[in-house]
Amino acid sequence: MDLGLVLAIGGAATAVALSGIGSSIGIGYAGQASDGVLSEEPEKFASLLVLSVLPGTQGIYGFVAAFFVMVKVGLLGGSPVTLSDAQGMQIFLACLPIALGGLVSGIHQGKVSAAGVNVASKQPNEFMKAVVLSALVETYAVLGLLVTILLLLGIQV
Repeated sequence: MDLGLVLAIGGAATAVALSGIGSSIGIGYAGQASDGVLSEEPEKFASLLVLSVLPGTQGIYGFVAAFFVMVKVGLLGGSPVTLSDAQGMQIFLACLPIALGGLVSGIHQGKVSAAGVNVASKQPNEFMKAVVLSALVETYAVLGLLVTILLLLGIQV
């Protein structure tokens, strides 16, 4: 296996791993806050589930980026292409916006969602405001994914 392909696969793995770590930490924060409320108010499960799940999307975005890489380099349904070291490095670097953006935004979205759990528990009518505030953090993961996809599309293999 040539170094270019190894770098490309490393980029895909980095996108999945870092965004997945951010999501799991974020879900952990929101889930812990939700569990505390659910111990006394189990009827609020549905709304708290929404807030707990929101930080999980960054991991999905990392998976989407990795899928784009795997298709681009022929790992799915074909034979792998031969990549120069420079092309492999370009693909690796193209994966960094969602990898790092997903890591950081997943963690912080979890913190905002955990705070939103408190809002939803004390003022259920304000639940959607908590969701909107949490979704604002996700905007930057979406932008990271978009930049990753645009960069990948621009790399000639």
